[in-house]
Amino acid sequence: MRTTVVTGSASGIGRATTDLLRSRGQQVIGVDLHDADVVADLSTVHGRLELVRAVDALSHGRIDGVVANAGVAQDTPADVAVNFFGALATLEGLRPLLLGSPAPRAVLTACLAILMPSDQELVDLCLALDEPGALARAEKLVEAREGGVAYASSKVALCQWMRRHADADAWAGSGIPLNAVAPGVVESPMMARLLGTEFQQAQMEAEVPMPLNGFMTPAVPARLLAWLVSEENTHLCGQVVFVDGGAEVVIRRDTTWGAGRD
Repeated sequence: MRTTVVTGSASGIGRATTDLLRSRGQQVIGVDLHDADVVADLSTVHGRLELVRAVDALSHGRIDGVVANAGVAQDTPADVAVNFFGALATLEGLRPLLLGSPAPRAVLTACLAILMPSDQELVDLCLALDEPGALARAEKLVEAREGGVAYASSKVALCQWMRRHADADAWAGSGIPLNAVAPGVVESPMMARLLGTEFQQAQMEAEVPMPLNGFMTPAVPARLLAWLVSEENTHLCGQVVFVDGGAEVVIRRDTTWGAGRD
């Protein structure tokens, strides 16, 4: 039986992923602020350490998969604390427990927001692992009413970190595929405040066009996350996989195709 850790397991995508994996007979160690096997606040250093300690104890030192899914969209510095530093601590802290698995896997939840405007200074501070500096920069963006930029920046930084490390000895070199999922608009508790009225829904549809079946339920990205941490995923490495009803195609078209390596 495979054992997978899912953060943000109490609601939304995390809950759907947890339910799906358990329905397939897997053991899931859920992590959240409440209603979880491990109760931990990933916005704090203490909470991150508690996550690793508790998972180590519950799993007896060996897990097979990590779904670093926990995230917030509060337009506050907490977005950066949880979305980047919390996710990074989850992946790095639990990576040693993956090494005993015959088929270790790891995936993180990004967002289509990585295609939206971001703040390079905040991204750079995150990638430099300067959490105090990153939170201070996020606070300035919030004060300037650019909280959405702080959120997008946290996800951009997380994807860049993933891309820079997925092929390293600690991950690919250790047989651990590390990837990301970037969902479009998900009808989840986190998005409720942005989709509460018909006007808000129309605004969101204009900003995030999803021509294939429109907005999605949490079960849609959950199915992709479940595959990415399954034994079937042997060669996907360092990829950001968009599950967005075609929004990325509409926004970027063929601009994803670069000139290649020199």
